[in-house]
Amino acid sequence: MRRALRILLSILAAITAVGIYFTNRLMFMKKKEDEFILKREREAGRIIDEEYESLNKRDVSIPSPFGYDIKGVLAEPHDTDYYIIISHGVTENKFNSIKYMNLFLERGFNALIFDHRRHGESGGKTTSYGHYEKFDLKAVVDWLKNEKGKEIKLGIHGESMGAATMLLYAGMLEDGADFYIADCPFSDFREQLAYRIKEEVHLPAGILVPLAELFLRFRDKYSLREVSPITVIDNIKNPVLFIHSSKDDFILPSMTEALYEKKNGPKMLFMAENGVHAQSFNENRKQYEQVIDEFLLSIGIVPARKTVALVNKTSTARQ
Repeated sequence: MRRALRILLSILAAITAVGIYFTNRLMFMKKKEDEFILKREREAGRIIDEEYESLNKRDVSIPSPFGYDIKGVLAEPHDTDYYIIISHGVTENKFNSIKYMNLFLERGFNALIFDHRRHGESGGKTTSYGHYEKFDLKAVVDWLKNEKGKEIKLGIHGESMGAATMLLYAGMLEDGADFYIADCPFSDFREQLAYRIKEEVHLPAGILVPLAELFLRFRDKYSLREVSPITVIDNIKNPVLFIHSSKDDFILPSMTEALYEKKNGPKMLFMAENGVHAQSFNENRKQYEQVIDEFLLSIGIVPARKTVALVNKTSTARQ
């Protein structure tokens, strides 16, 4: 009897150790250093210090519903009520959002970039891959509308986890922006996690995913099943542009294709030819910008120039 009890306790201890280790990897995923991201973007020419420093902008601090501050930068070089919010991916920070911010500033938008919880300068202890982040994004949207008026024309651009966060936010019956651009989102986090386990650690996902589910419920108070953009995509009525690289082997392009197929109403899909995960803009900049222009023109949101001659361009996106 004692031997059986010792064996049972050993098994439970092993399960607990694996559950804690695995959920630690999720909750406290190793982030890129802020200086590394800044150096990378500078060297690639996506951040030019003189241009960024001369921009009419201000630092903002937005209260999260979870008791910490969300840190961001509001850039307003234009006298306009057109705004874009940029939602970055996991392990990145708002420096990675500057390239997208510049793209929209060139098109006459003002922009708000911010650090997700536990990233950059923002507070928050864990990463939840969109679950808690979607409520922070709601706080950012609400703050901006409170500052600038509820009638502003608003878009949200998200990359990777930031795109999934954006879709989860829009799908929780908010639909608080006039348009969305989802660059390489996952469609379902359980499915994504199972795929990454198979690719990276070659262990049975059928055991590890339910174990992660159990321990995350206990440790971080949410379920993996709640982190599933495809289950809420039907709630998004406003236009969505879906973007993915056809060579992405981290989040498979089939996930974006599934989201695109399930989305009702106005939508567009662009599969970039070059680049892997989250590299569609970096490796296909001309086509990326062209698709953004076509999308904005198709939904009647063109705050500044680039309205002439767009009609004659050949589209690379599906509607």
